[in-house]
Amino acid sequence: MADGFLMEVCVDSVESAVNAERGGAGRIELCAGLIEGGTTPSVAGLLQVVKQCVRVPVFVMIRPRGGDFLYSDREVDVMKADARLAKLHGADGLVFGALTEDGRIDTELCMALLAVCRPLPVTFHRAFDMVHDPMVALETLISLGFERVLTSGCDSSALEGLPLIKRLAEQVSTPHIHPLVCCSPRAEMLPTAQSSQPMSEET
Repeated sequence: MADGFLMEVCVDSVESAVNAERGGAGRIELCAGLIEGGTTPSVAGLLQVVKQCVRVPVFVMIRPRGGDFLYSDREVDVMKADARLAKLHGADGLVFGALTEDGRIDTELCMALLAVCRPLPVTFHRAFDMVHDPMVALETLISLGFERVLTSGCDSSALEGLPLIKRLAEQVSTPHIHPLVCCSPRAEMLPTAQSSQPMSEET
């Protein structure tokens, strides 16, 4: 953690996880398919080895495929099974997101997955950037009990989305949920993100 900020880094390999920790990451998000925005990694192999090699918390992405965030019943079964396996193999937290066709949080699906994920902390991932009304969506996530939401401010980058990110942070009047700013790994972008919004975590 630097300057009061906890930095979370998305990784897809053991080497990347080790390097992220050495570089100052306070938490790791373990994924596969980073080019697709992240999908579920190997929880029976990769997760176990990463946990042996790093000391920082490891959160695991639960996302059966790239593309949209509308899931079939069979895909939901896969997500539930992956969440159970991730818990079994030592995940410190889980990351997922699901939307309805009209761009709202899929509350029914989220409740079902949250029940499987608990008692681990859960982050709602960048599916949030596809919602129809981010302010309403944030309140929905708070009511569902998500601890964090990952966002670049519903824009192409966190810097472009900073005005909305600031509004989201100001809307959070309780410590029940923490918006995570999704930033580029370029170091020169971090000071702008840090100084422009009152949050304590970045990814």
